[in-house]
Amino acid sequence: MSHLEDDVLWNPAWVPPTDPSGPPAPEIAAFHRSIPAFRRSPLIEVPQLAEQAGVAHVFVKHEADRLGLPSFKVMGASWAVNVALAREFGAPPFATFEELRKACRARPDLELLTATDGNHGRAVAFLARVLGLRSRILVPADMAPERARAIEGEGAEVVVIDGTYDEAVRRAAELDGAGTIVVADTSWPGYSVIPRAVVDGYSTIFVEAREQVDAALGAEGSAIDVAVVPVGVGSFASAAAGNLHQASCHIVTAEPTAADCLWQSLAAAAPVVVPGPHRSSMAGLNCGEVSADAWPILQRAVRAAVRVSDREAHAAVRDLASHGINCSESGAASLAGLRRLRLDTRSGSLLRPGATVVLFNTEGVTAPPETGVADDER
Repeated sequence: MSHLEDDVLWNPAWVPPTDPSGPPAPEIAAFHRSIPAFRRSPLIEVPQLAEQAGVAHVFVKHEADRLGLPSFKVMGASWAVNVALAREFGAPPFATFEELRKACRARPDLELLTATDGNHGRAVAFLARVLGLRSRILVPADMAPERARAIEGEGAEVVVIDGTYDEAVRRAAELDGAGTIVVADTSWPGYSVIPRAVVDGYSTIFVEAREQVDAALGAEGSAIDVAVVPVGVGSFASAAAGNLHQASCHIVTAEPTAADCLWQSLAAAAPVVVPGPHRSSMAGLNCGEVSADAWPILQRAVRAAVRVSDREAHAAVRDLASHGINCSESGAASLAGLRRLRLDTRSGSLLRPGATVVLFNTEGVTAPPETGVADDER
C-alpha cells in the first residue's frame, strides 16, 4: 500500500527485470557518431559516494558537454530532428548528419518548434542553426533568463508563454504543421512518433554507460545494479527503463517535491497532473505531467520513485563539485535521490554491499541557482 507521506515510493506495479532484450538499433549510435565533434560523455567513479551508500561502486555519467551544449538533451533531439525531417521529406531517417544537412539545403523555409524549460529547446535551436533552418522555442514565463538567453544565442526566436511549461507544451501542439515542425520530447494524443524518437535517441547514452562500466570493472557484461535518473516528463527515465531495466537493472527516479508528477502517478496507479507553478530550483524537472508514452513504461519499470527537496539538491551540487563534477540542481537530483533512498529502511535489497550504482547527471551548470523556492525548507 502506498503512503503519500513518504518521500520514497516503492512502486506496487513494478515488474522485475528480465533477461537482456538486445542492443538498440545500431543506426542511432552511428548517426550520433557522424555529428561533427561528437564524443562520449565521461563515466566517473566516486569511491567516497559508494562508501556513503554502502555499495561497491558509484559511477556518475556526466552529461555536461554534448556537442558544446551543457546537457544530454541533444542526444534525443538530434535523432528526433532526423526522424521528423525525414518524414517531411518522405524518406527514412538519414544515415549520417551530413546527409541530413544536405537535404535541408533544399528547404530553408522549414522551421523547428518546441516547448522547453531550457535544455531541450536549446538543443533543437542548436540543431536548426547547424542545419540552416529557423527555430521558434516556447518557454514558460518563470524560466531563468540565462536559459532563455542561451537559446537565443543559438539563433532561435524565443516566445514567452504566460504560464507553466505544461501550458507551453499545449501551445506548441497547436502550432504544428504548414512548414512548422514540432520536435517535442513529450507526447499527447495524436503526437507520439517524435517523442518516441527522442527516447530512442537517448539510447546511445545507455550503450555508452554499459560499455564504460565494463571497461572500468574489467569484465564484459558487468552489471549495473541500480540506475538513478532524474525525472521531468519522464522521457529520459523511460529510455533508461527501455535500455537498462531489461538488463536486470533496477530503475530509481528522482524528482522535485514541488513537481512530483511521476511519484504521484505511481502512487495513484494512473497519470496525475500536478498543477503549477512549479518553483523548484531543479528547473529542468519542473514538469507537472508525465509524457503519455513514457507512463506505461515507467509504471512497469520503476522500482522506486524518490522525491527530493531543493535543499537536498543544493547539497548534492556542492558535493559533486568537490569531486570535480560540476552540475546544476537538476543534474544533482540523482545523487540527492540516492541519499534519500539510502535513508529508507527498505533499500537494502537494492543497495547491497556488492552493488554497482550509476547516477545519471543530466546537465552541467546552466544557470545560477534560484533562491526562496517553495520546498527549500523540506
